Amino acid sequence: MSASPDAHFASSAPSPLSPARMQHALLASVFIIASCGLAYELVAAALASYLLGDSITQFSTIIGAYLFAMGVGSWLSRYVSGNLVRRFIQIEMAVGVVGGFTAVALFLAFAAQMGPFRGLLYLAVLAVGVLVGLEIPLVMRILKRDVAFKELVSQVLAVDYLGALAVSLLFPLLLVPYLGLMRTGLLFGLLNVGVAIWALALFRVELARAFGLRFIAGGCLVLLLLGLAIAGRISSMAESWLYADEVIYTENSPYQRIVVTRWRDDIRLFLNQNLQFSSQDEYRYHEALVHPGLAALPAARRILVLGGGDGFAVREILRYPQIQSITLVDLDPAMTQLFSTAPLLTGLNGNALNDKRVTVINDDAGRWLEEHAEVFDFVIVDFPDPSSFALGKLYSTGFYRLLARHLAPDGQLVVQATSPYYARRSFWTIVVTLEAAGLKTAPYHALVPSFGEWGYVLAGRDTRTLPAAYPEGLRFLTVAGTPDLFHFPADMARLPVEPNRLNEQGLVRVFEQEWHGVLR
Repeated sequence: MSASPDAHFASSAPSPLSPARMQHALLASVFIIASCGLAYELVAAALASYLLGDSITQFSTIIGAYLFAMGVGSWLSRYVSGNLVRRFIQIEMAVGVVGGFTAVALFLAFAAQMGPFRGLLYLAVLAVGVLVGLEIPLVMRILKRDVAFKELVSQVLAVDYLGALAVSLLFPLLLVPYLGLMRTGLLFGLLNVGVAIWALALFRVELARAFGLRFIAGGCLVLLLLGLAIAGRISSMAESWLYADEVIYTENSPYQRIVVTRWRDDIRLFLNQNLQFSSQDEYRYHEALVHPGLAALPAARRILVLGGGDGFAVREILRYPQIQSITLVDLDPAMTQLFSTAPLLTGLNGNALNDKRVTVINDDAGRWLEEHAEVFDFVIVDFPDPSSFALGKLYSTGFYRLLARHLAPDGQLVVQATSPYYARRSFWTIVVTLEAAGLKTAPYHALVPSFGEWGYVLAGRDTRTLPAAYPEGLRFLTVAGTPDLFHFPADMARLPVEPNRLNEQGLVRVFEQEWHGVLR
């Protein structure tokens, strides 16, 4: 009877290390392998959420596809035979190159519109997942000659989970903010290739004639190092394809991809590729957001702004000399830092975030409202559209009830409420949700050329009269034209819709359906 491949491997020349040291070295490799495997999964899911939106859907489907592919890889490992160390090293190099360059390739493919992006995305996820799924079974087969099966399984799985924990903590806190997705993927690709080179050294007696393998490992190492060196240029090139105008600033925060572009005197901000403002017409949006409500409250002194980290809403509030304090709560410190320090942007917002009356707080709006008891005369809710469940909760009955507790008895709030033309059902769902939270509403709309017809909702315990006067210097609003903002033509008229409740999040699904039809 011929010997099995594993038996043949076990009878090969011994390692220069003792069995105990070899075991520790291979378990350390498992830690790195597990870290890399989870990192590739997180990079793909984060990239998909940046480019396609709806982070919950992207993370759920990509993690599911990745785990399935790992299962396929684990099953296929039974067919791997021959010199297992050699096969392990080959797989490590493949994982390092394919996984390391996945974010680069996908970002370039999306920017260049190279075919159906979702298909390419899941093909890459499946390829990396299969390769990662091959790794741990091979390590266990290599270790089994020196470790009892019971101890082997417990040690390998424990180290595997520790590696995953390490990356899950480092990914949002350090890796994405300081390296970005491309460099993070390439870094973990280097770690995989590093494991391959380490294995070449550990098993140098058994692989004495593996000159070709060493040459390939060196080539993979050089390729990934080159990728790290030029990742910034690749990112700039891809974004120049994505954006029509010159990209003058980019940043990956733990929460979003921030891009600022410029064409002549038009400055634009994009978050996760979604346009947030154009300096040519943002005044229309922010005047309509702030003044119809605040100008009708001459006694207002304390103002709360939720979102609005660009400082434009604060700029408009500061037109009122009676205002004593403005509290701005924005989740992303990268946004408020950028718009309080960059001269080009502070020139647009009038350096509003550095005004002595303004307090900037970087926190989750819902958590901050839960933990604080202050009441305000006027509240501006300027969140991004409800394109994901994480954002949809900020448009729910529960959130609006919480917000109402922070309103002074005669206080009012205003909510940006997407487009009543392009997303008609979404707009009226927000109105109905505010009403279901016990507030009286006054919906209105204004034309913002960069976005089209845009909607807002004033709400409070009582209805308010229209402003009798506006501050000087407004470029869009007039007292005479304000009543027209509150009239809706037939194609934007109210629809029978259900409120958005936290446990259902119907608004997110409606919003996605409506805007998908517009953008298709």
